[in-house]
Formats: sequence, structure tokens, C-alpha cells
Amino acid sequence: MVRSGPDRSLNSAARPQGRVSGLNATQSKDLAMHRVAVLAVPAVKPFDLSMPYTLLGGHPGYEVTVCTAVPGVVAASGGIEVVIRHGLEAVAAADTVIVPSTASRHDAEPAALDALQEAAAAGKRVASICSGAFVLAQAGLLDGRVATTHWALAEELQRAFPAVRVDADRLFAEDGRIVTGAGSAAGIDLCLHLISCDYGAAAANTAARAAVVTPVRHGGQAQFVQTPLPAETDSSLDAARIWALQHLNQPISLHDLAARAKVSVRTLTRRFTAETGVTPFQWLLQQRLLRARELLETTDLTVDHVARRSGLGSGESLRQHLSRQIGMTPAAYRSAFTHRPSAKTGQ
Repeated sequence: MVRSGPDRSLNSAARPQGRVSGLNATQSKDLAMHRVAVLAVPAVKPFDLSMPYTLLGGHPGYEVTVCTAVPGVVAASGGIEVVIRHGLEAVAAADTVIVPSTASRHDAEPAALDALQEAAAAGKRVASICSGAFVLAQAGLLDGRVATTHWALAEELQRAFPAVRVDADRLFAEDGRIVTGAGSAAGIDLCLHLISCDYGAAAANTAARAAVVTPVRHGGQAQFVQTPLPAETDSSLDAARIWALQHLNQPISLHDLAARAKVSVRTLTRRFTAETGVTPFQWLLQQRLLRARELLETTDLTVDHVARRSGLGSGESLRQHLSRQIGMTPAAYRSAFTHRPSAKTGQ
């Protein structure tokens, strides 16, 4: 039997906001605590249930609480039972609510649906992983919105809830304060996206490294339905991607990548798109922008210098691409996501 973590009070007086002990205390002293409620709807999928705590719980700015409509022993898939101590008061106290995968795609508990409706009405961010989107749809939160779920469930979601604009060809979809994720592994991307939105790209990459998962992927990438990645791969493209990440400040051509992968340009393009869901140039642009965002967050480098260090060429090019991607100028992004009292200048 898997049990949830130690019982923690939801009362802010019992746990002052931003208070963290140990090595994280200094870096988090200026961060307001962001409360996340992970709402388990039976029968819940244990992997997805643990995902938000695994990724968000390692950041000092989050307090993650697992809850359910009826605290106690909760049914889970795979013959597992989970003990959850917190009730729906955690949803009421949260800033973000995440609903993991569930078997209750059409008959979720009314109390859980009421709590989600109240959370959305209060302006809280509400997210789902995989079949959790069905719970959001039952609560009416997806009506008129773009949403996604596991590709194998997309048609079922669309038939059951015709008011939802289902897009099955995405890792996650964000529509206002509602964020829906695709299959279970895409829940990792969704959680990293939430961290990036709240605390910046550097924090999201730190969480990805700690969990030993792929760095942030954008929600618009395909779910890789046609060619899923094998559990283990010795693809020669891995070496090419690692090399590219180490040389983002330099011009990189298709011929350079093909040479590193020891394949033809045509084979590189075909296999790269099959393995990542994007073309080599799209992937390179994503990585360059991610590097630029990290530099904006963690250094005092000028915008032109950040652009050169990330391979985007000029400050104007960086401004255009960043504005197109997230709707912010480099200066606005740096102001929003630089948390440390004094950023260090890069070498």
C-alpha cells in the first residue's frame, strides 16, 4: 500500500510563506509560497499522482498537497491502494490545482467537480494530466476551450464533450488559466511548463535535471503517435543533439548535425522529426531560446550578448523570437523572472 506524505497543515500560520530550511533557505527567501493541490479522483493512476510532487515539490517556492474528495484509502490502478489524508480544503487553499489520470472519465465524484468549479471561478490555475481532462470537462471547465488528452482518448473526449475543442496533436494545451496535458509522460512536460511560467526556464531545467528527464519541451510538439520513442535508444542522433547543445553559440547547419550523427542530411531530417516531433531547425531554435531565457534570468549580460551566447545573432532577433514565443521583451522577461538579489555576470 502506498501512502501519501506526512500530514501537513494547510494553515499559513503553521507554515509561514516562503519558509524553507537547509540549503534552499537562502535562494528561496524572497519567494512567496505557491500552493499546489493534486486532486486524486478514484481510480487514480499512481505514476501521474506522484508526478507533480516529484517535479514541483523539489522547488522551494511550491507547497504540494495531495488530496481527494473522501480522505482515506483511495483506489488506484494496478491493484494499488493509496492513503490520502487531505480533503477538498486543500483545493480551496491552493493557487494551482492538478488533476492526474483517472478511470472516472464520465462519473467523477460530484464534490470534486464542485471544488474544481469553485477553484476556476476564483481564478485559480487548473491543470490535468492525461485522462484528468475528462474530470475538467465534467466540471464544465473545458467548454469552448482548446484542450488535449492522451491521443487514444481524444475521440472519446470529443464525443462526450462536444463543446471542448480537442487537439490531440499536442503535448499540452494552455487556454487561459486551464492547462491540459496529453499522455502520462507529457504530464512531465506540463509540470515543467508550470515551473517555467512561475519561476523561469532555469528553475524548470533544474527540476528536469533533478528528475533525470528531458529538458522543457513546448506544448505544441506532437504526441509522437506514429513513432514513439523506445524505452532505451542508442540513436546516433543523441550524440548530434548533445553536441549541438554544447555549441549553441556557433552557427549549426544540417550538414554539421548530419556529420555528427554519421548519416545523410535527408536521413537526419527524417529521423530527427520522427524522434522529436519537430524539424532540426525548429529544435535548434527552441534550444537557443531556452538558453537565452536562462541567461536573462541568471546573468547581467546585455541583450545583444545574450543573443550571441545563445546563437540568435542579434538583440533584435532575440526580441522578435522571444516576443513571438511568450509575448515578452527580453527586458520584461528578465524583470519578471530574475529572483536572486544580484545576478552574476557571465564570462
